[in-house]
Amino acid sequence: MLVELRVTNLGVIEELSFLPGEAMTAVTGETGAGKTMVVGAIGLLAGGRADSSMVRPGAAEAVIDGRFLIQGEEIILTRVVPADGRSRAYRNGRPISAAELAEIGSSLMEIHGQHAHQELLSPLAQRRALDSFAGTDLTDLEDAIAQVRRLEAERGSLGGDERARLRELDVLRFQLDELDEATIDDPDEDAKLQTLEARLSSAEELQAGVTGAQNVLSGDGGVRDQLASATVKLDAVATDPDLAVLLERLKSVTAEVTDIAGELRRLEGRFVADPAALTRVQQRRRVLTALRRKYGGTLEEVIAERDRIRASINQIQGAEERITAIETELVSARERWASAAAHVAEARRTAAPVLARAIEGHLSLLGMPQVRFSVDVGTSQGDAPDAGDLVVFQIATNPGVPLGPLSKVASGGELSRTMLALRLVLSGGPPVAVFDEVDAGIGGEAALMVAQALGGVAEERQVLVVTHLAQVAARASHHAQLSKTVDGGTTRTSISVLDQRSAREQEIARMLSGSPESETARQHAAELLDRSW
Repeated sequence: MLVELRVTNLGVIEELSFLPGEAMTAVTGETGAGKTMVVGAIGLLAGGRADSSMVRPGAAEAVIDGRFLIQGEEIILTRVVPADGRSRAYRNGRPISAAELAEIGSSLMEIHGQHAHQELLSPLAQRRALDSFAGTDLTDLEDAIAQVRRLEAERGSLGGDERARLRELDVLRFQLDELDEATIDDPDEDAKLQTLEARLSSAEELQAGVTGAQNVLSGDGGVRDQLASATVKLDAVATDPDLAVLLERLKSVTAEVTDIAGELRRLEGRFVADPAALTRVQQRRRVLTALRRKYGGTLEEVIAERDRIRASINQIQGAEERITAIETELVSARERWASAAAHVAEARRTAAPVLARAIEGHLSLLGMPQVRFSVDVGTSQGDAPDAGDLVVFQIATNPGVPLGPLSKVASGGELSRTMLALRLVLSGGPPVAVFDEVDAGIGGEAALMVAQALGGVAEERQVLVVTHLAQVAARASHHAQLSKTVDGGTTRTSISVLDQRSAREQEIARMLSGSPESETARQHAAELLDRSW
């Protein structure tokens, strides 16, 4: 139950502390006293939308604290609404998100008011009410729908239409065949071929140069012989230290010349004219140039592109296989969807007339004895399997009048009573129920019936009801009165718990006649309290 509600700087409320009682607590007061703000404060704790306009003028922020006692556990929810900036939420002093607050708040309390009436007009709310009454298990249906949607999304992500994929596959295979046929493995191949082409193109000139250089170095009387002779002559006078140094340098030169001559001799057979080999190199270079022009500026880029094309082919081929598998899975998933939808539709259509009779019975007790009520379950729209998703509440409040949608033919008071009847029919729900003027447009004997109905709800849950009806206020086990005062142009709201019988009689008399001093109204108020207690 809600043990304590504290509100600071919310609308006309500067500071308010309220301790609701068990069972049913009525909250009454003159128009403008702040009853709507009390409900709004509770709504903020339930995750309702926060607006800076709610903050009392001149205040930096509004703060709402709600202390709940649920099965021995104390839960304190706090909502802070600043005049400028985003609202904040806390559970037992720990910051939580707005979504977390809404989840916790909705598990603790539900609010019925004019806004709730509007929600009841929507087909979605009516379908949820039917499912709640029927105990409809939507798990299999929701799982099947999710599976179909997931498979369809995966199929879509694997690539558009089949013919487009096949065209892309043909292009990629052609490109890969072209690149595989070239068998490019060395990213430096083109540079090496360029060197080889130059060598083959100038083979005769190169050969002539090698032979001539070798003759100069190694021939009779050539450089090597002359160096040897110079070495002998210098060796004879190498006792001089300076000449000894030069002798070592000469020997080094002689060894280098000898080495060069050996290298030239080994290269002599390499530079041989080979027109056929030259043609093959030039053809290969043309192939590589063409591939670089199409697939990358360098052979390294060409090799990378070949690998990418191969990976794309594998991906498309894998996608084709996966798409085939998905199509098979979709058949099974759609069959499961159809089966689950059929079970849900049957459950809804079976429960619909039972719910209608139950609501009709309660409406009759709530002052609408001639009412007729039906719950129509239409066929689902579109290509989806029929799950009976189109639920429409219909009502006829007078004899001879055809049934019509609740959203079109019910008055405000009729909506209020229909919502209350539905609440009486549906089992379960959060431990705290807040009713904000659900008795609007009701009077006389119907008001007594509504009061009794609210009392019935309070037998299972804590009920807070904001009301203008004396009959409802009298039926409550606890009564709180809101009042406002104006001081220096500033309006302030306060709340008082009416513990004394006389105080309750006085407030109920005010509700009946507008004057708490009316003796007739006081007698009627006493009669109502006696009847309710």
